[in-house]
Amino acid sequence: MQYVNLGSTGVQVSRVCMGCMSFGVSSRGPHPWTLDEQASRPLIQRALEAGINFFDTANVYSDGTSEEMVGRALADFARRNEIVLATKVRGRMRPDANGAGLSRKAIMTEIDNSLSRLGTDYVDLYQVHSWDPTTPIEETLEALHDVVKAGKARYIGASNMRAWQFSKALYLADSHGWTRFVTMQDHYNLLYREEEREMFPLCADQRVGVIPWSPLARGRLTRDWDEASSRSETDEFGKGLYRGDEDDRRIVGQVASIAAERGVPRAQVALAWVLHQPLVTAPIVGVTRPGHVDDAVAALELELSSEELERLEQAYRPRAAQPVG
Repeated sequence: MQYVNLGSTGVQVSRVCMGCMSFGVSSRGPHPWTLDEQASRPLIQRALEAGINFFDTANVYSDGTSEEMVGRALADFARRNEIVLATKVRGRMRPDANGAGLSRKAIMTEIDNSLSRLGTDYVDLYQVHSWDPTTPIEETLEALHDVVKAGKARYIGASNMRAWQFSKALYLADSHGWTRFVTMQDHYNLLYREEEREMFPLCADQRVGVIPWSPLARGRLTRDWDEASSRSETDEFGKGLYRGDEDDRRIVGQVASIAAERGVPRAQVALAWVLHQPLVTAPIVGVTRPGHVDDAVAALELELSSEELERLEQAYRPRAAQPVG
């Protein structure tokens, strides 16, 4: 396993982050493709054995049961100080008026709830899941600063926002002496590269670590375009992420061609491309089978040639930025 600094911090994380959205059982059933505890524990253990020390979840994943399952598994299989544990806040957890968002009230309530579910005294990275237009960003930043100063989080990160919003947050944190965001978790893969326009240059300038979600484009880069999966058929959010036009199909076809030439699974090629991007610290990889862990680790050793990189990138055409928040 390879390890790198998380943004400008001194903490070392594996170059692959295990995404834990696929673990949990929700009473509302928004994700029929998620795994229960019995199925998820061996995957978490396999990731640890492969050297992955970075785990990302969120309070809203399967009504909090992702945090519960991940917390119990990590307590059984690892030492807490050897793990870099991340979670997120912003989504709706309760139907009442303050059951969502990034107000001081919501943040202070949800950090304690997440810590309780995770079975730990602190998280290493506490992230806002998206921008909250109903709460002044100053209120959010000061609350997050207080969470860090209380020892409940070591660092804070952001996710799913525009570059101008992120720039504003970084500026205000610096001007007030508050804890600043050290990571940006954004949507980035071969089928969606709009973050290269403004967010990536901002992150490079501010020394912010990039930990992209969906590096395999919800699995679309790992199979023929018209081939369905249980997730693609039931994930309503994911259905609107990609255009499915001829450009996308050509990109998927190039992934398949290079994988066949190399004699490796398509997932390794798609992940290797993300890992080749100099600003990417660690892509967040969701897993539902042991092979998903193995492919993620193997992608670290797959060196793509300049010709292969060009083939993967040449069909991409700019598209409208996706909604955030």
